[in-house]
This record gives sequence, structure tokens and C-alpha cells, in this order.
Amino acid sequence: MTNSAHLAELADRIRPIRFAMFTTIDANGHLVSQPMTVQKTDDSGIWFYTSTLTGLWENIAATPQVNLSFTQPDDNLFVSISGEGFRVVDRALIHAMWNTMVQAWFPAGPEDEHAVLVRVEPRAAEYWDSDESKMVRLFHYAKAAMTGERPETDPGEHGKISL
Repeated sequence: MTNSAHLAELADRIRPIRFAMFTTIDANGHLVSQPMTVQKTDDSGIWFYTSTLTGLWENIAATPQVNLSFTQPDDNLFVSISGEGFRVVDRALIHAMWNTMVQAWFPAGPEDEHAVLVRVEPRAAEYWDSDESKMVRLFHYAKAAMTGERPETDPGEHGKISL
């Protein structure tokens, strides 16, 4: 598979999930995470809005290695993406991607000097995906609790995507 095909596979998995936990490394070397809204995913990466006044913005400048975690528990889908974060100050692109949800965070609009973008270029991803319904999983967990044996759930698909 080409990098483009791998990225498309990854994009298909995370497309229905709006929020990611975005992890960076702070000035003390600690991992810090915050929820972020995905703006778009394209061939160049996964895009987010942020402010130049945030720790995330500063952390990426010092240490660009990041991790994104996506979860859709009702569908039993979990995705972890490691990659490199890039700070993007491009007013034309900020205007092009602008939407009403972003307006709530930046009332001054796309011309707000602190409204900027972060692009994450994935380097590797790992996912866990099961087709078992929540009810089936709960049944297996309850049975396991009563019998003292491990649940007989279908672990589903687990894979790694190299980019």
C-alpha cells in the first residue's frame, strides 16, 4: 500500500469521530492531553484550530512529536496516531476552513491574530475495531463475572498502519 492509501484507510476509520485527545510534551517533559475538534483530514494530515496563547501551540514548537487518540466506544473502535505536529499561520487557509463552531472560540473571526491551525502528519497508527454490539459485549462480561472466567468476546480487528 502507498502512503496515500494508508492515510485514506486511517481517515476512513477516524472520519465519524469528531473529537480527539491531543497529546503533546510540555517544557518539563510531561505528557499533556486535551480534547480537540478535528477540522478536516486530507493527504497532508489531520487539521485542528488552536490559539497561539495555548500550551499546545508552545509545546509543538519545542517538541513536535504528538499523539492523537480517537475513541468511539459504542462502536468499539479505538485509534491511536503518533505523528509530528506543525504550526500553521496561513490566513487564507484559516479563512477557507472557518466554520461557526470555530467562531464560538474566536469571536473576532478568522482575522483574530491568535486563531491558528495545527496540522498533524501521522507517522504510525494502531487501531482496535470490533463488530460486536454493546449488548453482546455486556452479556459476555456479565457471564464472565458470574463464572469467574475471562469474557468470550470477539477481540475484533487489531492493526497497525505505517505511514
